[in-house]
Amino acid sequence: MNTPTYLIDTSIFIFRAWFALPDTLTCPRGQPVNAVVGFMNFVRNLMREEHPERIAFAFDESLGRHYRQAIYPLYKAHRPPAPEALKRQFRLCRELLDAHGLTTLSSREYEADDLIGTLATRERRAGHPVILATGDKDLTQLVTDGDLWWEPRQNRRLDPGGIRKMLGVRPDQVADQLALAGDKVDNIPGIPGVGMTTAARLLRRTDTLEALLADIPAVAHMPIRGARRLMGLIEAHQDTVRLARRLTGIHCQVPLPEGLDLRPGPDDETRWRALYAELGLDGTPVTQALSL
Repeated sequence: MNTPTYLIDTSIFIFRAWFALPDTLTCPRGQPVNAVVGFMNFVRNLMREEHPERIAFAFDESLGRHYRQAIYPLYKAHRPPAPEALKRQFRLCRELLDAHGLTTLSSREYEADDLIGTLATRERRAGHPVILATGDKDLTQLVTDGDLWWEPRQNRRLDPGGIRKMLGVRPDQVADQLALAGDKVDNIPGIPGVGMTTAARLLRRTDTLEALLADIPAVAHMPIRGARRLMGLIEAHQDTVRLARRLTGIHCQVPLPEGLDLRPGPDDETRWRALYAELGLDGTPVTQALSL
């Protein structure tokens, strides 16, 4: 089997750095660089310890209007806009990745999850299993045999069996599970009173959401506590669940730039040294230490 391709859910790691490090870490102009420092240290460690031969960093270009919000305008509508200081650091993180010869990509219409799903599909066709670096359970739905869902902070690496143990369903059932339970993080509605555990129990008996909704009366006879009440809830909220399922599934056919190459390098040393100098950081490549 070919070497794995690393697909990075970038925003999670930049946000983590933003919250983990104090905003007293500033550049010579007094602007915070805490997210940049933390994120680039993450990248440095990843490159040094994993030695990826193929890697891409997917960005969410904005929380503005995209295809899920066209389906459901309240999708992620509860999230406040990112502070300008953080938006600036997002841009700097991407500039540094580009200067180091690492592939970055984003889309105005699709989210980072969809870009990752599309890349995962493409890479598997080329014989490369994928390692999804993230902390987001939504991306577990992309994992197939040979792939891993990797949460670097705890170094959890889950194959399909590990995901089933964690969530109670197979990866290909995760989008259905989320549609039944809803997702407060993304403001996706579900069935009131139905959580991830109950959703998993339903799917273990029906296999798919489509099969469940095709025979809702059968729920009343399932060996589940409160089965008759649960049947009534599903009956009453089936339209909501169908809507939610259009939001929870990851789109894996996003148009990608022509000639997209996921191999690292070559870098632009002049550019990254200038960026580090502007930020007041020690100018070192991502495979070495980054410090103030």
